Amino acid sequence: MKFLRPLAISFLLVFLAACAHVAGTSSTLPTPVVGVTPAPSVEPVMRAYLDDMLVEDYTSMYAILDQASQARLSEKDFANRYLNDLDAMSVGKMDYTILSALTKPATAQVSFRLTYHTALFGDLSRENFIANLNLEGGQWRLDWHDNLILPELSDGNALQSDPIPPARGDIYDRNGNALVTQTDALAVGLVAGQAPPDKQDALFNELWRLTGVRPEMFSGEYASYPAGQYVPVGEASQADYNNHVAFLGAFSAVQATPYTSRFTALASQAVGYTQAIFPEEVHSYRRLGYSIGQRVGRTGIEKWGESYLAGRNAASLYVVDAAGKVGATLASTDRQPADSIYLTIDKDLQAQAQQAMDGLPGAIVVLERDTGRVLAMVSSPGMDANLFDPNNPNRINLSIVLGDPNNPQLNRATQGKYPLGSVFKLVTMSAALESGVFTPESTWDCTYDYTELVPLGGPTLYDWTYTHCQDAKAADPKFVCNSINTKPSSPPPLTLPEGLMRSCDPWFYHIGFTLYNQDNGKYRSAISDMARAFGLAKPTGIGIEEETGDIPSEPSDATNATSIAIGQGGVLVTPLQVADFIAAIGNGGTLYKPQLIEKIVPVSGNPAVVFKPQATGTLPLKPENLQVIQQAMRTVTSDPLGTAYSVLGTFPIPTAAKTGTAESGTAEPHAWFAGYSLANRPDKPDIAVVVVVNNQGEGAQWALPIFRRVMEIYFYGHPQYIYRWESNVGVVRPTETPTPAP
Repeated sequence: MKFLRPLAISFLLVFLAACAHVAGTSSTLPTPVVGVTPAPSVEPVMRAYLDDMLVEDYTSMYAILDQASQARLSEKDFANRYLNDLDAMSVGKMDYTILSALTKPATAQVSFRLTYHTALFGDLSRENFIANLNLEGGQWRLDWHDNLILPELSDGNALQSDPIPPARGDIYDRNGNALVTQTDALAVGLVAGQAPPDKQDALFNELWRLTGVRPEMFSGEYASYPAGQYVPVGEASQADYNNHVAFLGAFSAVQATPYTSRFTALASQAVGYTQAIFPEEVHSYRRLGYSIGQRVGRTGIEKWGESYLAGRNAASLYVVDAAGKVGATLASTDRQPADSIYLTIDKDLQAQAQQAMDGLPGAIVVLERDTGRVLAMVSSPGMDANLFDPNNPNRINLSIVLGDPNNPQLNRATQGKYPLGSVFKLVTMSAALESGVFTPESTWDCTYDYTELVPLGGPTLYDWTYTHCQDAKAADPKFVCNSINTKPSSPPPLTLPEGLMRSCDPWFYHIGFTLYNQDNGKYRSAISDMARAFGLAKPTGIGIEEETGDIPSEPSDATNATSIAIGQGGVLVTPLQVADFIAAIGNGGTLYKPQLIEKIVPVSGNPAVVFKPQATGTLPLKPENLQVIQQAMRTVTSDPLGTAYSVLGTFPIPTAAKTGTAESGTAEPHAWFAGYSLANRPDKPDIAVVVVVNNQGEGAQWALPIFRRVMEIYFYGHPQYIYRWESNVGVVRPTETPTPAP
């Protein structure tokens, strides 16, 4: 058997060799197939991760990490690694390019270029990113480390920057007078009980002249606070205080505490204020290159001009290890000085216009008639923007301001929404003439009552003079009511221009009613369409906070049509919008975007940006119709029967205007007056002025005198006309103190 075993093996080898020979010469056998599943492509996975990174979708990014990476850090920690480092770099945008991909059965490597576009350091680009991926459950998963944020980072390292802001830019008026600037300031107040009673009025008025805060705003606290307690009054620059110190220094009651401030002098609601960055805003502002403790523009021009006024921070970008030890500096940048902003506002006109409001609630807007430049913008009650300065000792009053139901933070000139009342009759008259249904020669018998709605089941409406008649009869039973819209001796009916001159409500009720019903409603939306063409119910584009107001698309019924025709019935406008279309009527029909910013000036002194008047549209009026409206507005002030003649009839500067009284839903209506000058002086461009006084009474009684005073200030430099409630300019008669309403 031992002998046969080798022989058998040899025989077997010979047999197999023969079989191989036969197979090779006679036929081909099939090659065995082994079932191997190829690895999926790694590039789509890496691209998905990087795409998610571009939009900072950290949840989707985290889902692509491998099990070991997710075991090392939570999704929250993962997101925070990116957020903190991107914040430190001040990243705005990112982009990437995949350079190569190498795949093995269970692992892969992808190289890519990544560029961070930053606010502080320009573009930070790296081409040596290497991402390692592992195949888990048939899917590629990323082995994540800090160096996928930046190659210079190792595990536990992070980025840190130290932005240092330049001085914030100043805000000036059109003539280079500072409205907002970093300066030595004084918080001025009174020590209760220390002012001699016989000197209080003189002292309080001097403080008013210094700070712009009217005595009634602090006299109550002074009288009620315990003796020795501090009563905040207002703030002043050191330079202004020096002009009053000779008088104020004689009173031990006056306390002036110095502090360094970004001091705001005038037009606080328009200029705005700065505040610290809120916690929820930190990431957004760090991406813009800000430091966490930096102050930013919150409202008004401070907000609009933030990119100019902030400049650019100086900063260095460091690598820090887990222990906080600073390592390599990756980038650095120098600070870029802030620009200054010059406004179209005239500081002296603004200051005197604020005083002209005389503490009454409401707004004043003054525009250059032919350019749209804003020369003054008053909102009353005023707001002390200096109270938002954390260094201001008077800041203790901020909570009172923020809780004030009169909302002094609201810029009533741009955000106050009011029914326009009879000033809206300019719109209605325009729609009437352009429709062709009415002509300048059309007439209406303007009596106290209007009855066209009665046959339709509607109410009898009355002219604004009706109340005056009833009041007169109550005072004197023998009084005979004759509509003051007509002459006493049975005059002929009023033409349409005369209807505007006398502000005859029945005339405009009739227009609204007629356009609603004429030709089966063909002109039903004519008044609303004209209002929108005048710029109402849409933003003016001034750049600071503003409301759009509202104009009904068309009347809901005939009664509503008569209300809309006199500026009620859902009509809501802002004083700025009204000033804009009043200026357009006066300049021949061009609507301008109200311009508040004149130029941007860097530290070099050469303007970087100069803003020019910008026309936004044209009033849709035929020249002959516009001329009729202009002439009718002129008679409002120049004709003895005009509603403004008593105040403006002898005014040396020719004006064209319209009175307005708008029902407010409270006991007293809003008083309006709107008009423009026709002085045609080369040294003083003509202006449009709009005044609204909240909840005070008729326009001719309250807004008209303020309008005249603003005109006097502009053309003559100071007031000349005494309000009926004053004994002298700025001095209210004790028996006729106007009581401001909210």
